[in-house]
Amino acid sequence: MAATKEYDYLIVGSGLYGATFAYFARKVGKKCLVIDKRDHSGGNIFCRDEEGINVHAYGAHIFHTNDTGIWNFVNRFATFNRYTNSPVALSKGKLYNLPFNMNTFHQLWGVVTPEEAKQKIEEQTAPYAGKEPANLEEQALHLVGPDVYNALIREYTEKQWGKSARELPAFIIRRLPLRFTYDNNYFTDKYQGIPAGGYNKITEGLLEGIEVRLQQDFLADRDYFKSLADTVVYTGQLDAYFDFREGQLEYRSLRFEHKRLQTDNFQGNAVVNYSDAAVPYTRIIEHKHFEFGTQPHTVITYEYPETWTPGKECYYPVNDDTNMAIFRIYDQLAQAEEGVLFGGRLAEYRYYDMHQVIGSAMTAAGRIFGKDILDRH
Repeated sequence: MAATKEYDYLIVGSGLYGATFAYFARKVGKKCLVIDKRDHSGGNIFCRDEEGINVHAYGAHIFHTNDTGIWNFVNRFATFNRYTNSPVALSKGKLYNLPFNMNTFHQLWGVVTPEEAKQKIEEQTAPYAGKEPANLEEQALHLVGPDVYNALIREYTEKQWGKSARELPAFIIRRLPLRFTYDNNYFTDKYQGIPAGGYNKITEGLLEGIEVRLQQDFLADRDYFKSLADTVVYTGQLDAYFDFREGQLEYRSLRFEHKRLQTDNFQGNAVVNYSDAAVPYTRIIEHKHFEFGTQPHTVITYEYPETWTPGKECYYPVNDDTNMAIFRIYDQLAQAEEGVLFGGRLAEYRYYDMHQVIGSAMTAAGRIFGKDILDRH
């Protein structure tokens, strides 16, 4: 008879997927160990307290969802404020409202009515109608025309992806929402906000009563870690788990430069995008505005896009045909791997919003422990 292992589940990664799965496993009486190679739990939603300002250590995170069940679930762990994401973009010395709405169109063309804006967009896109877009530039011109594209899309997108828009696939912007109302709310979801006191409240609530070990690298000693539990829940890089044997999946990375300033208000908005190619960063985040802070100081973060290389954080999967072909091979290997559940944005090689990764973990928990566990907890 095989010896009983110390834990039912070893969960690799303490971000939203791992923490959510661990929460439900514990609720059905499973003994879990959560490990993370970082020196803190919470994954990319981790916040660092800077004298009362919750700094989003890995970039701006705004919770939004249309899923009432997920909204009610996260509200068990934190109280959300009424923050509405309304970024602005600086292009050639002029500020524009985002997303593209009547304010943006007025700033570009001086139009006042929706009919005037629609007519202008029709004029701008007419030369590109009926042509199948071969790349991102052609897709954008087809959707919005040259004025919006050149002011707010081209240079920003090229910085973000590190390639010419003519080299990028059209699917990256399959659609560009155009809103013919004076509404600067970036999201249209039913629920939106920031947890008062920061996102740590959510992950700490999910992991309450569960053993967590930090600065533990699963891949560096996987035999030992696998010996601890009956099942592994792996949320790390999928290709790294299989030692890159089928090739390396491509990502874009980010670098953050945080600064504390002795002023109460640096830019007047939580998020300001910088569209111009001459500016090396894509945006500046001023964290206090997420929670309507009144502190005498502020903390800002410059966000620089970078080419991903091993050792850097993986932020955006490059889901083009080449990478997706590699991913499908790894996905088949993952499905055949006994005793391991793969989940989360890295293990599934997809971009997830926060509510989506929680939903993915809840789906896995419901499949394993029974769907009624989701209703009871």
